[in-house]
Amino acid sequence: MTTLVTGGSKCGKSGLGEKLLDGFRGRKFYIATMQPFGEEALEAIERHRKMRESKGFETIEKYTDIHEVSLPTDSAVLLECVGNLCANEMFSGSGTCFPADKIVSGIKKLSETAAELIIVTNQVGSDGIDYAEGTAEYIRLMGEVNRRIAELADNVVECVYGLPVVLKGEIPC
Repeated sequence: MTTLVTGGSKCGKSGLGEKLLDGFRGRKFYIATMQPFGEEALEAIERHRKMRESKGFETIEKYTDIHEVSLPTDSAVLLECVGNLCANEMFSGSGTCFPADKIVSGIKKLSETAAELIIVTNQVGSDGIDYAEGTAEYIRLMGEVNRRIAELADNVVECVYGLPVVLKGEIPC
């Protein structure tokens, strides 16, 4: 089962993603994609670690190349978050011509192994502002990746002010 959790900044996506795996009784993995650049990133990483501290997750820090993650079958995975993963792939200097293909194929691989896969992403680009070329390319890439993940996901849930709104499928129990 693959579930995409989307929404704006600080709307409760991470908490919802973790909550969706509360009842899972097997091994749970948290794939963290935020690179620890600067104080704000370090604070966010620490906040997320504290949030999931007693929830039984094994953390895998993986900033790019999620297709390299090898997991035991029948495990649960929370991928947090696609926004960071996209930025990391775009600006890593790895020379990847098609980061959307790389990201989506990595997510497909995870979905084939995991019994439950929860993917947290961000909604960007709906503010109508014209951005510099690099930012505009990031927004375009995020839109493409989010669209492609939503197509392959069993469930798509938008978090709005902390409330889950089902866009596709259902909220997994």
